[in-house]
Amino acid sequence: MTGEEETDVKRIYRYLPFALLLFCTPLLRAQGSFDVALGFGTQRAKATGLGIDSNTFATCIPSSSSATCEATPALGNLFMGFQGDAMLNKHMGFGGELTFQPTKDNYGPLQYRQMFYDFDGLYAPINNNRFQLRFEGGIGGAHSGFSYLQTSCVGTAVCSSYAQSVGASNHFQVHVGAGVQIYVKDHFFVRPQFDFRQVPGLTDQFDSNQVYGFTVWVGYNFGEM
Repeated sequence: MTGEEETDVKRIYRYLPFALLLFCTPLLRAQGSFDVALGFGTQRAKATGLGIDSNTFATCIPSSSSATCEATPALGNLFMGFQGDAMLNKHMGFGGELTFQPTKDNYGPLQYRQMFYDFDGLYAPINNNRFQLRFEGGIGGAHSGFSYLQTSCVGTAVCSSYAQSVGASNHFQVHVGAGVQIYVKDHFFVRPQFDFRQVPGLTDQFDSNQVYGFTVWVGYNFGEM
């Protein structure tokens, strides 16, 4: 496991107490309920149009005449996530989620992994045993971890490659989302959800501080239907 991946794992462990708190809260309140969900989707932000020189790692402008200037990408591809929500009554609750790229993507000559986490208040104006219309909003953070693939050899017989962490960037974020939670069988549900994130400082990595996302969450509801 690389230094960056160890850092990412430590970050996830850091937020486990919040997940436990979310789990315990509804158990103390009989009228509440609790959801856990696994999600797959994407988060989108435009590319800057700039690049990184693979020799010097300096900022450059990609062109056909520059063979070493590698363009930096737009934010996208597959994201997955984990989510836990506590409904304190039929219409109000709170929760948290962690959304991240399960695999690294290329960032010019570097590799990177993007992560978002947030803690939200929830409002469900419609909530019954068939579906739930819900809105959420809160604050959190964005983490961009960067690494560089290095190769070392012992003579010409044995070569190995490993990712060397070269740093990370962390930003505050404001998050809002809207989704429809559809109960497909008993307590199991599917929830398509649209998200918007305002991340000041994300223009250090991408072309916009605004991130648009879509996720399909699959989960289970603990509580009375």
